[in-house]
Amino acid sequence: MRDRDLRRSLRVFAIGAACGFIIGAALVAILITKYGQIAGADSSARTSADDGLADVDSPVIQVRPAAANTPVATTGSAGPVVAAPPADLTRRDFDIPVEGVKPEQLVRSFEDRRSGSRAHEAIDILAPRNTPVKAVEDGTVARLFESKAGGTTIYQFDPTEQYCYYYAHLERYADGLREGEKIRKGQVIGYVGTSGNAPKNTPHLHFAIFKLTDAKHWWEGTPIDPYDVLR
Repeated sequence: MRDRDLRRSLRVFAIGAACGFIIGAALVAILITKYGQIAGADSSARTSADDGLADVDSPVIQVRPAAANTPVATTGSAGPVVAAPPADLTRRDFDIPVEGVKPEQLVRSFEDRRSGSRAHEAIDILAPRNTPVKAVEDGTVARLFESKAGGTTIYQFDPTEQYCYYYAHLERYADGLREGEKIRKGQVIGYVGTSGNAPKNTPHLHFAIFKLTDAKHWWEGTPIDPYDVLR
């Protein structure tokens, strides 16, 4: 009798343990699925910028409201004329981001096509390797990142956190530069190079400006032609 009760107790315990294991495994699977989806949504947004998969040189997941960035006219050899930049930007006194380069030396390349027929949406400023790269105005270092396309890059928020300035293909950062650091107009933040997908015999700074969304994500915004702002 005692053996029978013992066997019955062991069976009940085994069944309970098995049920508990199954329920626990199911809860773990639900939690992994739930939080995996959340993490995946965030990482998928960043991947386009971080891994340089969205565009050959593009720094952002580009937001394109209707009619934004659409050529308003075309001119013969000069190429397309893009919509005027925001007035609050054109009123600012920007530094040219590459030391020794004058405004009249800049060449418009915003609408130039890159591989896959993608628009350049930036300006390339050629200079010897290791030429200092300067902050175009005061602001904050929003992100320092190594990407497949841009190479060694800097994302800088402007003082109002409405715009982001993107410096790419750097040879290296300035010593001690940190994310979250307040920087001043004209401060050296890096050096011209050929990191990322830049041609190795053509050192240059790939410089872009984009208007941030309300979310203030450093990887998301609407491109603005830097040529009209820096000139």
